[in-house]
Amino acid sequence: QVQLVESGGGVVQAGGSLRLSCAASGRTFSTYGMGWFRQAPGKEREFVAQVNWSSDSTYYADSVKGRFTISRDNAKNTVYLQMNSLKPEDTAVYYCAATPRRFRQLSARAYDSWGPGTQVTVSS
Repeated sequence: QVQLVESGGGVVQAGGSLRLSCAASGRTFSTYGMGWFRQAPGKEREFVAQVNWSSDSTYYADSVKGRFTISRDNAKNTVYLQMNSLKPEDTAVYYCAATPRRFRQLSARAYDSWGPGTQVTVSS
């Protein structure tokens, strides 16, 4: 497993941008697929985006496609989520997660390491 800590959350107006970062500890970071999930009050945790270990493949939820970009820097043990054109419905706690599994993993059950989360609030 890896230890994960998110940063970069905050309050932003609709239409604005934020970049989330997730710092990982552990020598095996580059072997993990990395994902971002979010959870709004009263709702279940939902998949946002995933990048595979080599950055060859990325996957996005339909709700964020074209607005969010996931990327990683294995030399820095960090994964990023660039969020543009933010909407009030993007308001949630955002979690970084790591999965040892290959290929597309949209379910939270596939991820075995999680950060504590960072709050993103988009005001209208």
